[in-house]
Amino acid sequence: MRMWAQSHLCQKQRHVISVLAAAFACMFLVLCASQSASALPAFARKYGLRCSACHESWPALNNFGLKFRDNGYQLMNDRDAPIWQNPGYWPITFRITPIWHRVSSTQNVDVYGPNGEGGYGITGTTIQRITSAGFDLSGLDFHTGGTLEKNISFYVLPSSDPTGAFHFESVNARLDNIGNSPWLNIRLGRFELNNLLSEKRTLWLTGNGGIYQTYHFIPVNDGNIFGQMGDNQFGLEYMGHSVDDKTRVSASLLSSNDGNVNLTTGSNSYSGFFTFDQAFDTGKLGMQRVGVYSFAGEAATYYRTLGGAPIPGSGIGNKGFSRVGFYGQFYFGPHFDLNVVTQHGEDNAWFGQGYGNAVATDGNGGTTCAGPAGSPGCPPNNTPGSTLPTGSRAPTWNGYTFEARYVYSPQLILKAVYEAERMSQQATPGTAGNLGNINNYSIGFRYNPFMTSRAGFAYFGEFNEFQQIGTGPSNSLGNATNTSTSELLFGMDFDF
Repeated sequence: MRMWAQSHLCQKQRHVISVLAAAFACMFLVLCASQSASALPAFARKYGLRCSACHESWPALNNFGLKFRDNGYQLMNDRDAPIWQNPGYWPITFRITPIWHRVSSTQNVDVYGPNGEGGYGITGTTIQRITSAGFDLSGLDFHTGGTLEKNISFYVLPSSDPTGAFHFESVNARLDNIGNSPWLNIRLGRFELNNLLSEKRTLWLTGNGGIYQTYHFIPVNDGNIFGQMGDNQFGLEYMGHSVDDKTRVSASLLSSNDGNVNLTTGSNSYSGFFTFDQAFDTGKLGMQRVGVYSFAGEAATYYRTLGGAPIPGSGIGNKGFSRVGFYGQFYFGPHFDLNVVTQHGEDNAWFGQGYGNAVATDGNGGTTCAGPAGSPGCPPNNTPGSTLPTGSRAPTWNGYTFEARYVYSPQLILKAVYEAERMSQQATPGTAGNLGNINNYSIGFRYNPFMTSRAGFAYFGEFNEFQQIGTGPSNSLGNATNTSTSELLFGMDFDF
């Protein structure tokens, strides 16, 4: 679930001090109201647990919440089966986020003046910073999940963008504790990958801060959209864990289509996602957890055509890709924790030269490319006779995500993120080694004045700054500048 997924812009560096002052002023105001916190509505109405039982700060899970999810939304007692539930229990939550935000970015704009023909018109372009601010809205989410019967669980999430266009973000069912063993659980459908640092339960809502760049990084001009760890994927997942949930393992077989419906991309390719993590109890410091993951597979580079236009679902000519890394959750007492994700990524040279997504899906199963491969809006297609430029190489990169949280109380959490994406080998020799490198920074707070078994409410404030080398607007010499965007955001996050 991505609550605010549009590409955003931001303000100038010289405004940072005033931005921080405004954030702390707003934080002081919301601290004036203080009530007890409880649990998320959908499962709180079933089990009567407090919010802090499962959540570090909703929607982010703590270790107990992770175990509850791993058990198929069950506490492993007689109240798990729907037949024993209160008839008034309805497992659904509505979530929406009204916001105010200020966004800006450097962009190319037209320059007007005498055109040399006795008239007045466009004479060229220049780089300017475009800034806008105002009240806005995120998308609307309908969360429903729980048990159909003991050890048979489900989760469905219809989600809309801010315009009201709906899609199914998650649809999956799971057989839990097969043979009364926590080591055997099977899930089928569209689901979030078993990432220890969940993007779907993120505490961040800005455009560039609301996703983890390490999960989505693609080199400049690369055509492989299929290995994005942050996107929900279609497939079959095996998941197993120890009774105390300290040891966890998962393996998923996925269609290589980045979660798009109707087999619009390659319908003959698959990927695998594998994880293993282990937790260690360190006494007063808390439960430490470390793990490794691997996302590897193949995806199409050649789509058969009709009239030169790629045919959806006809992808063949599979080439390989991989993302591997380490992740950890480190607690330093009851208030402070640090989440770390690293990644080493590699794409086949064909992807590096722009092949791979010739159908150019729009994310909802539709296509945006109707012309011949290589025409405007249509990536290249590895049709018979295609050759790679001399010296083409497999692009490789390394990514790092560090997210720190200070839980002042179950109601108030302070947070910060730093992400760095660094190219280690470009696909084309002679390309600047730092082209596409990313720095991403976010700071913010989240405050819950109340959280009952019927509804939840939070004030939040965030500031994000995003920078990428060589992907910004072109200057007067025709050279690309750096992308530099940022966003200041305040809002109310509520569910019912």
